[in-house]
Amino acid sequence: MNPNCKKRMGAIRLETMKVVSQQEIAPAIFELVLQGEMVEAMKAGQFLHLRVPDDAHLLRRPISISSIDKANEQCRLIYRIEGSGTTIFSTLKTGDSLDVMGPQGNGFDLSDLEQHSLVLLVGGGIGVPPLFEVAKQLHERGVDVTTVLGFATKDAVILEDEFAKYSQVFVTTDDGSYGIKGNVSVVIKEFDSEFDAIYSCGAPGMMKYIDKAFHDHPRAYLSLESRMACGMGACYACVLKVPDSETVSQRVCEDGPVFKTGTVVL
Repeated sequence: MNPNCKKRMGAIRLETMKVVSQQEIAPAIFELVLQGEMVEAMKAGQFLHLRVPDDAHLLRRPISISSIDKANEQCRLIYRIEGSGTTIFSTLKTGDSLDVMGPQGNGFDLSDLEQHSLVLLVGGGIGVPPLFEVAKQLHERGVDVTTVLGFATKDAVILEDEFAKYSQVFVTTDDGSYGIKGNVSVVIKEFDSEFDAIYSCGAPGMMKYIDKAFHDHPRAYLSLESRMACGMGACYACVLKVPDSETVSQRVCEDGPVFKTGTVVL
Protein backbone atom coordinates (compact mmCIF):
# COMPACT_ATOMS: atom_id res chain seq x y z
CA MET A 1 0.00 0.00 0.00
CA ASN A 2 1.17 3.52 -0.77
CA PRO A 3 2.13 4.98 2.65
CA ASN A 4 0.80 8.40 1.55
CA CYS A 5 -2.72 7.22 0.77
CA LYS A 6 -3.86 6.68 4.35
CA LYS A 7 -3.30 8.48 7.65
CA ARG A 8 -4.86 7.90 11.03
CA MET A 9 -6.42 10.57 13.24
CA GLY A 10 -7.23 8.66 16.43
CA ALA A 11 -9.95 6.21 15.45
CA ILE A 12 -10.73 8.22 12.29
CA ARG A 13 -8.87 7.50 9.09
CA LEU A 14 -8.00 9.63 6.11
CA GLU A 15 -7.85 7.50 3.01
CA THR A 16 -7.88 7.88 -0.74
CA MET A 17 -10.60 5.49 -1.80
CA LYS A 18 -11.27 4.24 -5.33
CA VAL A 19 -14.58 4.65 -7.14
CA VAL A 20 -15.79 1.19 -8.15
CA SER A 21 -19.04 2.29 -9.77
CA GLN A 22 -21.70 4.96 -9.78
CA GLN A 23 -25.24 5.07 -11.15
CA GLU A 24 -28.37 7.17 -10.85
CA ILE A 25 -31.04 5.00 -9.21
CA ALA A 26 -33.84 7.61 -9.02
CA PRO A 27 -34.14 11.23 -10.13
CA ALA A 28 -31.15 13.09 -8.60
CA ILE A 29 -30.31 10.11 -6.35
CA PHE A 30 -27.02 8.30 -6.93
CA GLU A 31 -25.46 5.05 -5.76
CA LEU A 32 -21.68 5.35 -5.28
CA VAL A 33 -19.54 2.30 -4.52
CA LEU A 34 -16.09 2.92 -3.00
CA GLN A 35 -13.21 0.58 -2.26
CA GLY A 36 -10.51 0.90 0.39
CA GLU A 37 -9.05 -0.50 3.60
CA MET A 38 -11.29 1.79 5.66
CA VAL A 39 -14.21 -0.54 4.97
CA GLU A 40 -12.89 -3.03 7.52
CA ALA A 41 -13.65 -0.58 10.36
CA MET A 42 -17.16 0.43 9.21
CA LYS A 43 -20.31 -0.22 11.23
CA ALA A 44 -23.98 0.09 10.31
CA GLY A 45 -25.20 3.63 10.90
CA GLN A 46 -21.87 5.42 10.54
CA PHE A 47 -21.05 7.99 7.86
CA LEU A 48 -18.15 9.11 5.71
CA HIS A 49 -16.92 12.69 5.34
CA LEU A 50 -16.04 13.22 1.67
CA ARG A 51 -13.82 15.93 0.29
CA VAL A 52 -15.30 17.53 -2.81
CA PRO A 53 -12.71 17.15 -5.59
CA ASP A 54 -12.76 20.87 -6.29
CA ASP A 55 -10.59 23.42 -4.48
CA ALA A 56 -13.47 25.91 -4.38
CA HIS A 57 -15.29 23.67 -1.89
CA LEU A 58 -13.53 23.76 1.48
CA LEU A 59 -15.96 21.78 3.62
CA ARG A 60 -16.40 18.03 3.35
CA ARG A 61 -19.82 16.48 2.80
CA PRO A 62 -21.18 13.83 5.25
CA ILE A 63 -22.85 10.84 3.55
CA SER A 64 -24.23 7.82 5.37
CA ILE A 65 -22.97 4.32 4.67
CA SER A 66 -25.70 2.21 3.08
CA SER A 67 -24.02 -1.18 2.82
CA ILE A 68 -20.70 -2.74 3.78
CA ASP A 69 -18.83 -5.53 1.96
CA LYS A 70 -15.75 -6.24 4.06
CA ALA A 71 -14.70 -9.26 1.99
CA ASN A 72 -14.18 -7.04 -1.05
CA GLU A 73 -13.29 -3.86 0.90
CA GLN A 74 -16.25 -2.07 -0.66
CA CYS A 75 -18.99 0.17 0.68
CA ARG A 76 -22.03 1.72 -0.93
CA LEU A 77 -23.18 5.29 -0.41
CA ILE A 78 -26.53 6.59 -1.65
CA TYR A 79 -26.95 10.35 -1.78
CA ARG A 80 -29.19 12.99 -3.30
CA ILE A 81 -27.92 15.98 -5.25
CA GLU A 82 -28.50 18.95 -2.95
CA GLY A 83 -26.02 21.53 -4.21
CA SER A 84 -22.78 22.11 -6.09
CA GLY A 85 -20.75 19.69 -3.96
CA THR A 86 -22.99 16.67 -4.45
CA THR A 87 -23.37 17.65 -8.11
CA ILE A 88 -19.61 17.23 -8.47
CA PHE A 89 -19.77 13.85 -6.70
CA SER A 90 -22.33 12.72 -9.29
CA THR A 91 -19.75 13.16 -12.08
CA LEU A 92 -17.29 10.66 -10.55
CA LYS A 93 -16.57 7.61 -12.69
CA THR A 94 -15.08 4.16 -12.21
CA GLY A 95 -11.38 4.42 -11.41
CA ASP A 96 -11.57 7.95 -9.96
CA SER A 97 -10.20 8.63 -6.48
CA LEU A 98 -11.91 10.32 -3.56
CA ASP A 99 -10.43 11.77 -0.35
CA VAL A 100 -12.42 10.20 2.49
CA MET A 101 -12.43 10.73 6.25
CA GLY A 102 -14.08 8.07 8.37
CA PRO A 103 -15.76 5.97 9.37
CA GLN A 104 -17.32 8.56 11.65
CA GLY A 105 -19.96 8.75 14.32
CA ASN A 106 -21.64 6.15 16.47
CA GLY A 107 -23.66 3.60 14.54
CA PHE A 108 -26.71 1.57 15.49
CA ASP A 109 -26.51 -0.72 18.51
CA LEU A 110 -27.41 -4.15 17.11
CA SER A 111 -26.16 -6.14 20.09
CA ASP A 112 -28.21 -8.62 22.11
CA LEU A 113 -30.82 -9.19 19.41
CA GLU A 114 -31.40 -12.91 19.11
CA GLN A 115 -33.06 -15.18 16.58
CA HIS A 116 -36.74 -14.31 16.14
CA SER A 117 -36.44 -10.99 17.93
CA LEU A 118 -38.91 -8.51 16.40
CA VAL A 119 -37.35 -5.36 14.95
CA LEU A 120 -38.94 -2.38 13.20
CA LEU A 121 -37.03 -0.26 10.70
CA VAL A 122 -38.51 3.09 9.66
CA GLY A 123 -36.93 5.12 6.87
CA GLY A 124 -37.97 8.16 4.92
CA GLY A 125 -36.60 9.49 1.63
CA ILE A 126 -32.83 9.74 1.60
CA GLY A 127 -32.92 8.46 5.20
CA VAL A 128 -33.72 4.99 3.85
CA PRO A 129 -30.18 3.96 2.74
CA PRO A 130 -28.52 3.95 6.22
CA LEU A 131 -31.00 1.30 7.35
CA PHE A 132 -30.14 -1.21 4.64
CA GLU A 133 -27.02 -2.57 6.33
CA VAL A 134 -29.05 -2.88 9.53
CA ALA A 135 -31.66 -5.02 7.75
CA LYS A 136 -28.98 -7.21 6.20
CA GLN A 137 -27.06 -7.83 9.42
CA LEU A 138 -30.19 -8.54 11.47
CA HIS A 139 -31.52 -10.96 8.85
CA GLU A 140 -28.23 -12.85 8.97
CA ARG A 141 -28.81 -13.35 12.72
CA GLY A 142 -32.32 -14.71 12.18
CA VAL A 143 -34.05 -11.58 13.50
CA ASP A 144 -37.59 -10.95 12.20
CA VAL A 145 -37.46 -7.53 10.55
CA THR A 146 -40.36 -5.32 9.48
CA THR A 147 -39.51 -2.27 7.37
CA VAL A 148 -41.65 0.79 6.70
CA LEU A 149 -40.34 3.11 3.98
CA GLY A 150 -41.87 6.51 3.32
CA PHE A 151 -41.42 8.62 0.19
CA ALA A 152 -42.98 11.74 -1.31
CA THR A 153 -43.96 10.09 -4.58
CA LYS A 154 -43.48 6.95 -6.68
CA ASP A 155 -40.47 8.37 -8.54
CA ALA A 156 -38.56 8.73 -5.26
CA VAL A 157 -38.95 5.10 -4.14
CA ILE A 158 -35.57 3.38 -3.70
CA LEU A 159 -34.27 0.05 -2.33
CA GLU A 160 -37.69 -1.55 -1.88
CA ASP A 161 -36.68 -4.80 -3.61
CA GLU A 162 -33.39 -4.96 -1.71
CA PHE A 163 -35.06 -4.54 1.68
CA ALA A 164 -37.58 -7.22 0.68
CA LYS A 165 -34.74 -9.77 0.63
CA TYR A 166 -34.26 -9.28 4.36
CA SER A 167 -37.58 -8.10 5.75
CA GLN A 168 -41.30 -7.60 5.31
CA VAL A 169 -41.65 -4.23 3.58
CA PHE A 170 -44.40 -1.60 3.61
CA VAL A 171 -44.05 1.45 1.34
CA THR A 172 -45.97 4.70 1.75
CA THR A 173 -46.09 7.75 -0.51
CA ASP A 174 -47.42 11.15 0.47
CA ASP A 175 -49.44 11.48 -2.72
CA GLY A 176 -50.61 7.87 -2.93
CA SER A 177 -48.90 7.31 -6.29
CA TYR A 178 -47.37 4.07 -4.99
CA GLY A 179 -47.97 1.77 -2.04
CA ILE A 180 -50.04 3.09 0.86
CA LYS A 181 -51.14 6.71 0.76
CA GLY A 182 -49.87 8.82 3.64
CA ASN A 183 -46.77 8.90 5.80
CA VAL A 184 -45.17 6.08 7.78
CA SER A 185 -47.43 6.67 10.78
CA VAL A 186 -50.39 5.31 8.78
CA VAL A 187 -48.71 1.89 8.80
CA ILE A 188 -47.02 2.00 12.21
CA LYS A 189 -50.17 2.79 14.18
CA GLU A 190 -51.76 -0.40 12.83
CA PHE A 191 -49.08 -2.72 14.21
CA ASP A 192 -50.07 -4.74 17.24
CA SER A 193 -46.64 -6.31 17.75
CA GLU A 194 -44.32 -5.31 20.57
CA PHE A 195 -41.00 -4.68 18.85
CA ASP A 196 -37.77 -5.50 20.64
CA ALA A 197 -35.97 -2.65 18.89
CA ILE A 198 -36.75 0.23 16.52
CA TYR A 199 -34.23 1.84 14.18
CA SER A 200 -35.13 4.94 12.16
CA CYS A 201 -33.73 7.59 9.85
CA GLY A 202 -35.51 10.30 7.90
CA ALA A 203 -36.65 13.90 7.69
CA PRO A 204 -37.06 15.99 10.87
CA GLY A 205 -40.85 15.57 10.92
CA MET A 206 -40.54 11.80 10.79
CA MET A 207 -37.88 11.77 13.50
CA LYS A 208 -40.11 13.84 15.78
CA TYR A 209 -42.93 11.36 15.24
CA ILE A 210 -40.70 8.35 16.04
CA ASP A 211 -39.25 10.14 19.06
CA LYS A 212 -42.75 10.76 20.41
CA ALA A 213 -44.26 7.39 19.49
CA PHE A 214 -41.39 5.41 21.02
CA HIS A 215 -40.18 7.96 23.56
CA ASP A 216 -39.93 5.50 26.43
CA HIS A 217 -38.95 2.41 24.46
CA PRO A 218 -35.66 1.01 25.82
CA ARG A 219 -34.28 0.26 22.34
CA ALA A 220 -35.61 2.87 19.93
CA TYR A 221 -33.03 4.81 17.92
CA LEU A 222 -32.96 7.87 15.67
CA SER A 223 -30.29 8.51 13.05
CA LEU A 224 -30.18 12.28 12.56
CA GLU A 225 -28.85 14.51 9.81
CA SER A 226 -27.23 17.88 10.35
CA ARG A 227 -25.04 20.40 8.60
CA MET A 228 -21.45 19.76 9.65
CA ALA A 229 -18.15 21.57 9.37
CA CYS A 230 -15.26 19.61 10.89
CA GLY A 231 -17.17 16.33 11.29
CA MET A 232 -15.08 15.42 14.35
CA GLY A 233 -16.90 17.27 17.13
CA ALA A 234 -14.41 20.11 17.49
CA CYS A 235 -16.37 22.97 15.94
CA TYR A 236 -19.75 22.38 17.64
CA ALA A 237 -21.62 23.29 14.46
CA CYS A 238 -24.06 20.38 14.73
CA VAL A 239 -25.19 20.45 18.35
CA LEU A 240 -28.55 19.40 19.79
CA LYS A 241 -29.88 20.28 23.22
CA VAL A 242 -30.47 17.63 25.86
CA PRO A 243 -33.90 17.56 27.57
CA ASP A 244 -34.14 19.42 30.89
CA SER A 245 -30.74 21.06 30.48
CA GLU A 246 -29.74 24.50 29.22
CA THR A 247 -26.04 23.73 29.18
CA VAL A 248 -25.57 20.11 28.05
CA SER A 249 -25.53 19.42 24.33
CA GLN A 250 -24.82 16.53 21.99
CA ARG A 251 -22.92 16.71 18.69
CA VAL A 252 -24.51 14.89 15.78
CA CYS A 253 -21.14 14.08 14.20
CA GLU A 254 -19.37 12.78 17.31
CA ASP A 255 -22.05 11.75 19.82
CA GLY A 256 -24.43 10.64 17.05
CA PRO A 257 -25.62 10.46 14.38
CA VAL A 258 -27.57 7.74 16.20
CA PHE A 259 -29.37 8.70 19.43
CA LYS A 260 -31.85 6.89 21.63
CA THR A 261 -35.33 8.36 21.59
CA GLY A 262 -35.93 10.90 24.31
CA THR A 263 -32.27 11.86 24.74
CA VAL A 264 -32.09 14.96 22.49
CA VAL A 265 -34.44 17.83 21.69
CA LEU A 266 -35.67 17.70 18.10
